[in-house]
Amino acid sequence: MVGGRRQRRPLFCGALANCRRSRCNARMKMLRLTFIAATCVLLAACAHAPQAPRNALAEWVPSPNFDARRPVAIVIHATEQGSAAQSLETLRTRNRGGPVSAHYLIGDDGRTYQLVAEGDRAWHAGGGRWGTLTDLNSASIGIELDNEVGEAFTEAQLVALLKLLDDLTTRLSIPKAQVIGHADMAPTRKRDPGSLFPWQRLAEAGYGLWPQGELVDPPAGFDPWLAMAAIGYPLNDRAAAMRAFHRHYRGRDDGEDPQAAFDAEDLRILHALSQQRLQPAAR
Repeated sequence: MVGGRRQRRPLFCGALANCRRSRCNARMKMLRLTFIAATCVLLAACAHAPQAPRNALAEWVPSPNFDARRPVAIVIHATEQGSAAQSLETLRTRNRGGPVSAHYLIGDDGRTYQLVAEGDRAWHAGGGRWGTLTDLNSASIGIELDNEVGEAFTEAQLVALLKLLDDLTTRLSIPKAQVIGHADMAPTRKRDPGSLFPWQRLAEAGYGLWPQGELVDPPAGFDPWLAMAAIGYPLNDRAAAMRAFHRHYRGRDDGEDPQAAFDAEDLRILHALSQQRLQPAAR
């Protein structure tokens, strides 16, 4: 009111206000439509999300007391190929035996690649066993190292491996002693990571099983094959198991020698390893 009389707003002001209201209403309508569309997408995703399998023979009474299954071992491999690029291609396609994969690949330059989620079952181990573990694909993490036969592992590669082992054993609660080679669990089929792999260096960092302290002659009646079984080696082909043991603990490659035999040093190592394996875990 000016001077007791109502002042009329110019026509353009009213038009401007109407325009603003119209644009505001349009924006609100767009926001509502966007919200509705997003809700529909989320509902559709939930509808198509894979449901946990339920046995039709049982009544489903869910419990909140569970978590994801976890790996309990780590298997170290050598790619036996010419480059990390070649191995990345193989691990995402197939080799001469069929489709293969691994959770991780470490190049000789130390670069680390992840190919399979840790909660998924990579196809890296194949047939074999380690102790009571008979399906290593389901029970382990597979780490491939870019390495050709007869080639030394690089410092950058070993540093990256130790860093990865520290992460995996800590985060996934994998026992550090359960770091093994592919040939250890499949001695009739595999030889990797080979006799040049530095298992003692891993042991000095706390990974794998390695004899501790002074080695002594075993007592009378000591059975080396019982010790091999206690460590974890499969004994369906004893000569193959012995060759795998020599690659791991003696840094020696017996080739395919069917007559490979234990010597005195082997027996001392086996006695120490079996004692470490069988002693009660520290509380």
